[in-house]
Amino acid sequence: MTDADWNRRDFFRRTAIFGAAALAGPALLAACSKVNNGGDTLSQAQKSGTIKIGIAGEQPYGYTDKTGKVTGEAPEVARAIFKKLGVNNVQAQQTSFDGLIQGLNAGQYDMVAAGMDITAKRCQSATFSVPDYTALVAFLVPKGNPQGVVDFDTAKAKGVKLAVESGAIESDYATQSGVPASQLTSFESPDELLSAVTTGRAYAAILTDISFKTLVKQNPTAAVEVAPGFMPTINGKKQGETGGFVFRKNETDLVGKFNDQLTAMHKSGEWAQIVAPFGFTSSNIPAADVTTASLCAAG
Repeated sequence: MTDADWNRRDFFRRTAIFGAAALAGPALLAACSKVNNGGDTLSQAQKSGTIKIGIAGEQPYGYTDKTGKVTGEAPEVARAIFKKLGVNNVQAQQTSFDGLIQGLNAGQYDMVAAGMDITAKRCQSATFSVPDYTALVAFLVPKGNPQGVVDFDTAKAKGVKLAVESGAIESDYATQSGVPASQLTSFESPDELLSAVTTGRAYAAILTDISFKTLVKQNPTAAVEVAPGFMPTINGKKQGETGGFVFRKNETDLVGKFNDQLTAMHKSGEWAQIVAPFGFTSSNIPAADVTTASLCAAG
C-alpha cells in the first residue's frame, strides 16, 4: 500500500480514503492498521528486508522527486543506517506534517523521517532518536524586505501577517516570542508558504533557513528572499531547531541500534557526505551537549 514510487495523484487518492476511514470512526481505523505492539519492528524488518517510513513532502528533509524517488536528508540517512542494519528496502508514505506522529502510532509506517524538531510535547507521544541535525530559523520575505522583518521582535513591532506551517515548531516560537496569534496563519506545506508571501496573504513566512533556501532555489522567478537565519530566544535561552527521527514508544531495540549508527555517522563524516546535496554541512551536526533527553524535558 505504501511503495516509495507512488505519485502525487496516488497520494491524494489515498489521503481521501484515509480521511473517509477517520470519519467512519476508530473501529474502522483499527481495522485498517496493523500496529506492532511487541517492539520487534527491527527484527521483522530484517526478516522481510523492508521498513516503512513517513514523510511530509517537505524539501529538503523528506520528499518525492520528479522521478518518483523518495529522497531528502532524512530518507537518505535512514537508508544508509538501515542498510547497515540489514534492511535494504525503505518504502515511504507521505502525509501532512501535523499528522505524522498520529500515522506512526496508527501503524501506517514504522518511523518518521521528515526533519521533525524534538519537542517536549512530541516526546509525550513518541520516541525520538538522538539529534540528527540543528538548523536556524529564518523568514521568507518579499524581495528587498521593505518592512525589515528579520526576527520575531521586528515581526511583532511591524504587526505583519506571518505564514507558518501547520504543526511545525515555528508557530510556537512566534507566540512564545510575543507575536500575537492574530498575526499567524497556518498553511499545509512550504509551497503554500511561498504562495502566501508572493500573493500578499502574508508578509513573511517562517521555517528553517535550509528549507527556504531550497525553496527559493527551486523558484528563481519568485520575488522573494530569505532573511538571515537566527536562533530565537525562548525563556531566556537561544533555541536552534534540532530535528530527529521518530519511533513508537515501545521500539527500544530499533531506537538503540539506529542511534548507534547515527552517532557513528556523525563522527566519521559519513553523515555530512550523505546530506551535502540537500544543503546541510558538518556545521549542522548538533553539539554534544544537545541531547534528546534535554530537549524532551524543555519547555
